[in-house]
Amino acid sequence: MTTAWLVLAVGDERQHGGNDGYDDDPSQHYSWDDTVPNHANLKAGDMIALWDKKQLLGLGKISEIETGSEVKTLYFCPVCKKADFKRRKRLKPTCLCNKCGAKFEEPGGKTKPVITYRSRHGETWMDARGLLTGPQVRDLADSPRSQLSMRPARWEKLRDALLATQGAGIESFGVEEEPSGEDAVRKPIAGGHRMANVKTRQGQPAFRKQLLKDHGQVCAFTGPAPAGALQAAHLYSFADESEHHDWGGLLLRNDVHSLFDRGQIAVNPDTGLIEVDDELLGYSTYAGLHGSLPLVSLRPEHEVWLAAHWRSHRTKP
Repeated sequence: MTTAWLVLAVGDERQHGGNDGYDDDPSQHYSWDDTVPNHANLKAGDMIALWDKKQLLGLGKISEIETGSEVKTLYFCPVCKKADFKRRKRLKPTCLCNKCGAKFEEPGGKTKPVITYRSRHGETWMDARGLLTGPQVRDLADSPRSQLSMRPARWEKLRDALLATQGAGIESFGVEEEPSGEDAVRKPIAGGHRMANVKTRQGQPAFRKQLLKDHGQVCAFTGPAPAGALQAAHLYSFADESEHHDWGGLLLRNDVHSLFDRGQIAVNPDTGLIEVDDELLGYSTYAGLHGSLPLVSLRPEHEVWLAAHWRSHRTKP
């Protein structure tokens, strides 16, 4: 039986225990820490489905869970000292405690070392925005009335609900059914977690927001796509630069972004045309890109970065 996790991803409104929030990129990773119930129960191989209370956003299979540590500021009600309060956008005082009902402008705060977790699920991500409503997602949880941000569910129930909405591609996740008879004997696969130092890309959400403003919901190479399927792709190695350069990025579909980073899709600076690796020509999706023009207007700065990308991946030493 495969476990699925229904996790809340509500952007800037995501809160837990009155903290400063989390750096999420739903189509790639989901972050939490050990102040969150069920924090240590997710594992590689589980399905993760992200929703925002109103609708399902998408899902993928967890390939890895990274763990690390940091010191976090936790906020609490100054009256009852509980962390269960809500920040209000329009009413004053700004905060309302869900436990004691107190209203206050500024919460109390304290720092605490926490263990951090981040799921990696981008390789199998499927945009499913709107296929299920918020109430439908909630009903799939093992405990539908739960208010937790991370709720366990059965993958089979989630899969069947998506198939009922004609959710094409659900079977492609490759989640195997439990074997029976002689096939039931399998070699155990090691599980658990590993400790890792995780670098967070500061400014990434703002970088992506600017690209959406500049180009709309359009993959620069393949055309219009749902926002959940688009990633903010740097045209250079962010690990080396550690800067979000002006006009140094384009929106690319998840799979195209991965292939671009590997140099298997690139733009020839001499012709301005997209070229794909010979290995990809056997796939119609990518073969159709070969020899085509990018589908967004490129500035000179884009062309400079794309030329450098071409040289680093396509120019033989």
